[in-house]
Amino acid sequence: MTPRLGEIWVYLAASPLLGLTMTLLAYQGACYLHQRCGGHPLANPVLLAVAALVTLLWLTETSYQTYFDGAQFVHFLLGPATVALAIPLYAQFDRLKRMALPLLGALLVGSLTAALSAVAIGALLGASRATQLSLAPKSVTTPIAMGIAERIGGLPSLTAVLVIMTGILGAVGARYIYRALKVEDDAVRGFALGIASHGIGTARAFQESEQAGAFAALAMGLNGLMTALLLPVVMPWVTGL
Repeated sequence: MTPRLGEIWVYLAASPLLGLTMTLLAYQGACYLHQRCGGHPLANPVLLAVAALVTLLWLTETSYQTYFDGAQFVHFLLGPATVALAIPLYAQFDRLKRMALPLLGALLVGSLTAALSAVAIGALLGASRATQLSLAPKSVTTPIAMGIAERIGGLPSLTAVLVIMTGILGAVGARYIYRALKVEDDAVRGFALGIASHGIGTARAFQESEQAGAFAALAMGLNGLMTALLLPVVMPWVTGL
């Protein structure tokens, strides 16, 4: 940066609200671009906002901790936002009761497939044991995934990156996969996306319909619980093969 711009940045960086302001502006700009692109999956707002923030932090040589000191209010709101997902889910309660058994079966199969397929691919490509264990919880929302990775011997920081990448890939590619498989039911689409791509996938599902978002939110929560229960039991057996 030029000396003048550098001085301005140093002044602004002293404010704890800078990180929050940057985050809101980046996401608002990303949403605008998403609309201008006709809602195209490749213009995913989360992907664009993350790319913009990373670029800005890199150009200004700002540490992540400095940024997070101001942006942590958004992190705090994740809790209330997650709880609020129960509202659209309650509106789908009647259908949820009718689909309880198929959903439980899909949850078990989806949870194990997401974890074991990632480990298997990592092993085939020569990944280390720690990397394989870091891959296992990649389809679970970040706080739970990091806790699982630490418990089973993975690297929590690597898992966090993999979780974000998984969510973005799922949100971007889900439309094309559903189209190829001719899956039209919003409940099925949402539930699958919630299992595979956690919170980012759930946000994408809500863009499709409230029903898809409600079932995605359910899948995200249940998959976190299922994975936390199953992986510590299954992974020692898998890695021993």
